[in-house]
Amino acid sequence: MRTFRTTLTTALLAAAPAAAWASGAPAGAGGEAQPLVDWPLVLTQIVGFLVLLWVLRAFAWGPLVGLLEERRRRIAGEFAEAERRKAEAETLKARYEQELKGIEAQARQRILEAVAEGQRVAAEIKTQAHADAAARLTRAEEEIVHEQEQARQVLRQQVAALSIRTAEKILRERIDGPAQRRLVERFIEEADTRS
Repeated sequence: MRTFRTTLTTALLAAAPAAAWASGAPAGAGGEAQPLVDWPLVLTQIVGFLVLLWVLRAFAWGPLVGLLEERRRRIAGEFAEAERRKAEAETLKARYEQELKGIEAQARQRILEAVAEGQRVAAEIKTQAHADAAARLTRAEEEIVHEQEQARQVLRQQVAALSIRTAEKILRERIDGPAQRRLVERFIEEADTRS
Protein backbone atom coordinates (compact mmCIF):
# COMPACT_ATOMS: atom_id res chain seq x y z
CA MET A 1 0.00 0.00 0.00
CA ARG A 2 2.88 2.33 0.76
CA THR A 3 4.26 1.77 -2.72
CA PHE A 4 0.87 2.66 -4.18
CA ARG A 5 0.77 6.00 -2.33
CA THR A 6 4.30 6.82 -3.40
CA THR A 7 3.42 6.07 -7.01
CA LEU A 8 0.25 8.20 -6.82
CA THR A 9 2.12 11.16 -5.37
CA THR A 10 4.79 10.88 -8.04
CA ALA A 11 2.11 10.78 -10.76
CA LEU A 12 0.38 13.90 -9.45
CA LEU A 13 3.62 15.80 -9.24
CA ALA A 14 4.46 14.74 -12.76
CA ALA A 15 1.03 15.80 -14.05
CA ALA A 16 1.15 19.29 -12.46
CA PRO A 17 3.92 20.69 -14.69
CA ALA A 18 2.17 19.27 -17.76
CA ALA A 19 -1.04 21.03 -16.75
CA ALA A 20 0.80 24.31 -16.15
CA TRP A 21 2.43 24.12 -19.54
CA ALA A 22 -0.91 23.46 -21.14
CA SER A 23 -2.34 26.60 -19.47
CA GLY A 24 0.32 28.81 -21.00
CA ALA A 25 -1.02 28.13 -24.47
CA PRO A 26 -2.04 31.06 -26.71
CA ALA A 27 -5.53 32.27 -26.78
CA GLY A 28 -8.14 30.28 -28.59
CA ALA A 29 -9.75 31.10 -31.93
CA GLY A 30 -12.50 33.09 -30.33
CA GLY A 31 -10.04 35.49 -28.77
CA GLU A 32 -10.86 34.42 -25.30
CA ALA A 33 -8.15 33.67 -22.83
CA GLN A 34 -7.98 30.12 -21.79
CA PRO A 35 -7.82 29.23 -18.15
CA LEU A 36 -4.46 28.46 -16.59
CA VAL A 37 -5.36 24.86 -15.76
CA ASP A 38 -7.78 22.74 -17.70
CA TRP A 39 -9.25 21.03 -14.70
CA PRO A 40 -11.50 18.60 -16.49
CA LEU A 41 -8.49 17.36 -18.50
CA VAL A 42 -6.31 17.07 -15.39
CA LEU A 43 -9.02 15.23 -13.51
CA THR A 44 -9.55 12.90 -16.45
CA GLN A 45 -5.83 12.17 -16.62
CA ILE A 46 -5.64 11.57 -12.86
CA VAL A 47 -8.64 9.27 -12.95
CA GLY A 48 -7.20 7.43 -15.97
CA PHE A 49 -3.85 7.10 -14.24
CA LEU A 50 -5.51 5.85 -11.04
CA VAL A 51 -7.51 3.31 -13.03
CA LEU A 52 -4.31 2.23 -14.75
CA LEU A 53 -2.58 1.86 -11.38
CA TRP A 54 -5.53 -0.10 -9.98
CA VAL A 55 -5.54 -2.42 -13.03
CA LEU A 56 -1.79 -2.88 -12.83
CA ARG A 57 -1.99 -3.57 -9.10
CA ALA A 58 -4.83 -6.01 -9.48
CA PHE A 59 -3.57 -7.93 -12.50
CA ALA A 60 0.15 -7.26 -12.92
CA TRP A 61 1.52 -6.21 -9.54
CA GLY A 62 0.41 -9.36 -7.69
CA PRO A 63 1.75 -11.81 -10.27
CA LEU A 64 4.92 -9.73 -10.67
CA VAL A 65 5.50 -9.69 -6.91
CA GLY A 66 4.66 -13.40 -6.82
CA LEU A 67 7.21 -14.08 -9.57
CA LEU A 68 9.82 -12.01 -7.76
CA GLU A 69 9.07 -13.77 -4.49
CA GLU A 70 9.21 -17.15 -6.22
CA ARG A 71 12.53 -16.16 -7.81
CA ARG A 72 13.84 -15.01 -4.41
CA ARG A 73 12.83 -18.32 -2.84
CA ARG A 74 14.33 -20.30 -5.73
CA ILE A 75 17.62 -18.39 -5.49
CA ALA A 76 17.65 -18.82 -1.69
CA GLY A 77 16.96 -22.53 -2.20
CA GLU A 78 19.74 -22.77 -4.75
CA PHE A 79 22.12 -21.04 -2.34
CA ALA A 80 21.05 -23.41 0.43
CA GLU A 81 21.50 -26.38 -1.93
CA ALA A 82 24.91 -25.04 -2.95
CA GLU A 83 25.90 -24.70 0.71
CA ARG A 84 24.62 -28.20 1.44
CA ARG A 85 26.54 -29.62 -1.51
CA LYS A 86 29.63 -27.68 -0.50
CA ALA A 87 29.41 -29.11 3.02
CA GLU A 88 28.81 -32.56 1.56
CA ALA A 89 31.80 -32.14 -0.76
CA GLU A 90 33.96 -31.07 2.20
CA THR A 91 32.81 -34.13 4.12
CA LEU A 92 33.54 -36.40 1.15
CA LYS A 93 36.89 -34.72 0.65
CA ALA A 94 37.83 -35.30 4.29
CA ARG A 95 36.64 -38.92 4.10
CA TYR A 96 38.54 -39.54 0.87
CA GLU A 97 41.68 -37.96 2.29
CA GLN A 98 41.35 -40.20 5.35
CA GLU A 99 40.83 -43.25 3.12
CA LEU A 100 43.81 -42.20 1.00
CA LYS A 101 45.96 -41.99 4.11
CA GLY A 102 44.72 -45.45 5.10
CA ILE A 103 45.48 -46.80 1.64
CA GLU A 104 48.96 -45.26 1.74
CA ALA A 105 49.55 -46.82 5.16
CA GLN A 106 48.36 -50.19 3.85
CA ALA A 107 50.62 -49.84 0.82
CA ARG A 108 53.60 -49.03 3.04
CA GLN A 109 52.74 -51.99 5.26
CA ARG A 110 52.49 -54.32 2.26
CA ILE A 111 55.80 -53.04 0.92
CA LEU A 112 57.42 -53.68 4.30
CA GLU A 113 55.87 -57.15 4.40
CA ALA A 114 57.09 -57.86 0.86
CA VAL A 115 60.61 -56.69 1.78
CA ALA A 116 60.57 -58.87 4.90
CA GLU A 117 59.28 -61.82 2.86
CA GLY A 118 61.99 -61.21 0.27
CA GLN A 119 64.66 -61.12 2.95
CA ARG A 120 63.27 -64.30 4.49
CA VAL A 121 63.24 -66.06 1.11
CA ALA A 122 66.77 -64.80 0.39
CA ALA A 123 67.92 -66.14 3.77
CA GLU A 124 66.25 -69.49 3.05
CA ILE A 125 67.88 -69.64 -0.38
CA LYS A 126 71.24 -68.75 1.14
CA THR A 127 70.83 -71.37 3.87
CA GLN A 128 69.75 -73.95 1.30
CA ALA A 129 72.73 -73.05 -0.92
CA HIS A 130 75.10 -73.43 2.04
CA ALA A 131 73.50 -76.75 2.93
CA ASP A 132 73.74 -77.93 -0.70
CA ALA A 133 77.37 -76.81 -0.91
CA ALA A 134 78.18 -78.55 2.38
CA ALA A 135 76.43 -81.71 1.18
CA ARG A 136 78.35 -81.65 -2.11
CA LEU A 137 81.60 -81.03 -0.26
CA THR A 138 80.85 -83.92 2.07
CA ARG A 139 80.01 -86.19 -0.88
CA ALA A 140 83.16 -85.08 -2.68
CA GLU A 141 85.25 -85.80 0.41
CA GLU A 142 83.56 -89.18 0.78
CA GLU A 143 84.20 -89.94 -2.88
CA ILE A 144 87.84 -88.87 -2.50
CA VAL A 145 88.20 -91.07 0.56
CA HIS A 146 86.47 -93.92 -1.28
CA GLU A 147 88.67 -93.49 -4.35
CA GLN A 148 91.76 -93.29 -2.15
CA GLU A 149 90.68 -96.50 -0.47
CA GLN A 150 90.13 -98.15 -3.83
CA ALA A 151 93.50 -96.89 -5.03
CA ARG A 152 95.14 -98.31 -1.91
CA GLN A 153 93.43 -101.63 -2.47
CA VAL A 154 94.54 -101.69 -6.09
CA LEU A 155 98.04 -100.69 -5.03
CA ARG A 156 98.06 -103.43 -2.37
CA GLN A 157 96.90 -105.94 -4.93
CA GLN A 158 99.57 -104.80 -7.37
CA VAL A 159 102.21 -104.77 -4.63
CA ALA A 160 101.08 -108.21 -3.53
CA ALA A 161 101.13 -109.49 -7.12
CA LEU A 162 104.53 -107.91 -7.66
CA SER A 163 105.78 -109.35 -4.39
CA ILE A 164 104.55 -112.78 -5.37
CA ARG A 165 106.24 -112.55 -8.78
CA THR A 166 109.40 -111.29 -7.20
CA ALA A 167 109.32 -114.05 -4.67
CA GLU A 168 108.75 -116.56 -7.46
CA LYS A 169 111.68 -115.18 -9.37
CA ILE A 170 113.83 -115.19 -6.32
CA LEU A 171 112.94 -118.76 -5.62
CA ARG A 172 113.61 -119.83 -9.17
CA GLU A 173 116.93 -118.19 -9.45
CA ARG A 174 119.67 -118.43 -7.22
CA ILE A 175 120.30 -115.15 -5.82
CA ASP A 176 123.68 -113.78 -5.22
CA GLY A 177 124.44 -110.20 -4.04
CA PRO A 178 124.44 -108.49 -7.41
CA ALA A 179 121.41 -110.42 -8.65
CA GLN A 180 119.49 -109.57 -5.50
CA ARG A 181 120.26 -105.89 -5.96
CA ARG A 182 119.09 -105.96 -9.57
CA LEU A 183 115.92 -107.70 -8.49
CA VAL A 184 115.16 -105.08 -5.82
CA GLU A 185 115.88 -102.25 -8.26
CA ARG A 186 113.53 -103.77 -10.84
CA PHE A 187 110.91 -104.17 -8.13
CA ILE A 188 111.23 -100.49 -7.17
CA GLU A 189 111.08 -99.41 -10.84
CA GLU A 190 107.96 -101.46 -11.41
CA ALA A 191 106.37 -100.04 -8.28
CA ASP A 192 107.21 -96.49 -9.41
CA THR A 193 105.81 -97.02 -12.92
CA ARG A 194 102.53 -98.48 -11.58
CA SER A 195 101.90 -95.79 -9.04
